[in-house]
Amino acid sequence: MQSNKDQQVNNNDTEGLECSIETGECDTMASNEIEQVQVQPTKAVKLIYYTDPICSACWAIEPKLRRFKSEFGQYFDIEYRMGGLLPGWEGFADKANGIRKPEDVAGHWDHVGMTTGMSIDGDVWLEDPLSSSYPPSIAYKAVQLQDNEMALKFLRYIREDVFLNKRNITKDQYLVAAAHKAGADTAQFLTDYKNETTRLLFLKEVEEGRAMGVRGFPTFVLVHTDGQGVRISGSSPYTVYKQALEQVLGSEVVAKPVMLTPIQVLRKYKYLSTREISELLKSTDQNVVRILNSHLDKGEVQKEKQKYCDFWRYIEKN
Repeated sequence: MQSNKDQQVNNNDTEGLECSIETGECDTMASNEIEQVQVQPTKAVKLIYYTDPICSACWAIEPKLRRFKSEFGQYFDIEYRMGGLLPGWEGFADKANGIRKPEDVAGHWDHVGMTTGMSIDGDVWLEDPLSSSYPPSIAYKAVQLQDNEMALKFLRYIREDVFLNKRNITKDQYLVAAAHKAGADTAQFLTDYKNETTRLLFLKEVEEGRAMGVRGFPTFVLVHTDGQGVRISGSSPYTVYKQALEQVLGSEVVAKPVMLTPIQVLRKYKYLSTREISELLKSTDQNVVRILNSHLDKGEVQKEKQKYCDFWRYIEKN
């Protein structure tokens, strides 16, 4: 059970945040309800995570998701699926309450970055706006054909590109660079990325998500081996995810302690925000900054000032 201190530390503005398929808008609209679903039986208890490369709510939930996987990942396998947030701008043109053109996204992204501890620079929508989230989603599937873990690294890199570095990740040059950084065979990646079969794999995931009731991102579907499961839409309080896991398993779950220091966390993950480290360690941002600042002069870490918060990079020693 979380202590009152932990609840206070982890209380932030990500709760209720969801990116809607219907409007394209990411706002505090999620209900935090645990809804029953029935899907195909699985070989193991599974957490199906529907997301999108340009979903700001999904970027904001990264600290909480990393902690959940670290504390309770022994109870389930996780599968990332792409949901298709932005097919193109034409489909959003007549949405009365949604975002109707690229420049409308800029202010919203900045607000999410300012309030969640996961910096976002919305100026990409003013300087080099994305036409769709489909190209980076298909690119994710192309890397996944080579290796699942490689694909997760790729997803992280393209998110850093678009949210922090203002890069239009629909462009081949950024996708190829991220695939290379993730360790993929870039020639094979390009072949698979341009292949119609890969696009159809992505569209199948989108269709399956709609059938499971996915209407926004992030959406988590926890499923037992018999196919009985629950769905959580949007970012919810941390205790809701634990409750959902216990509901699916039919028994209490115990968190695996994260026995690491901030510098050890950074050594493991290489590049994280202050909030990602503090959430994982159930600490405070101030405490993490104090500790990591002591490693700056030693040349072990580099502090990188992003638009609304600091990120930390681990410096590899030769």
